[in-house]
Amino acid sequence: MKIGLLGKKIGMTQIFDQQGKALPVTILELGPCLVTKIRNLESHGYQAIQVGYIKVKSNKLNKAEIGHLEKDNIPPLKYLKEYKVNSLKNFKIGKWITVKDLEINQNISISGTSIGKGFTGCTKRHKFSRGPMSHGSKNHRQPGSIGAGTTPGKVFAGKKMAGRMGGQKITIQNLKILDIKTDQNIIIVKGSVPGKPGNIVSIHQK
Repeated sequence: MKIGLLGKKIGMTQIFDQQGKALPVTILELGPCLVTKIRNLESHGYQAIQVGYIKVKSNKLNKAEIGHLEKDNIPPLKYLKEYKVNSLKNFKIGKWITVKDLEINQNISISGTSIGKGFTGCTKRHKFSRGPMSHGSKNHRQPGSIGAGTTPGKVFAGKKMAGRMGGQKITIQNLKILDIKTDQNIIIVKGSVPGKPGNIVSIHQK
């Protein structure tokens, strides 16, 4: 069954396989998520489920969000996300989705917000090479020329320059599930996941 789940990044560590190799792993706490809406081809033109994550007090949501959930007697949930699915026969509104629906050695894609770096220069942001560090050089970490003079007489759009770095949605594909702890709603995946510990992440299957 193709599913999607919301959860939190706990952090990174390393584990050892049977050959004694150290594997970098990320620990994720996923779900339980509640199916809040079902989108079908007849009414919406596509097939998808909407899931909610983390129960909150109703005063934490606005009236539109509360009304959206109360239509189907769903408790207030902080995060909502839609996932496209191939079949709707295994889903119904009010069903809980947990890590029990995942399998070890399965490949999943994980999306999250990368760590924000703030306003950074060209060297850090775009990997520009620096100038000479010897005496007399006045170009150490400068951006250099940003365009010609009279022709074209402008800086082309998309020019790599200093600016805000990080803090963007990043998706890492094909991360393998190494272990699942169903009693704690935890999975262990091989490799790194975007964001800081505590960030909300979204997992989905291809």
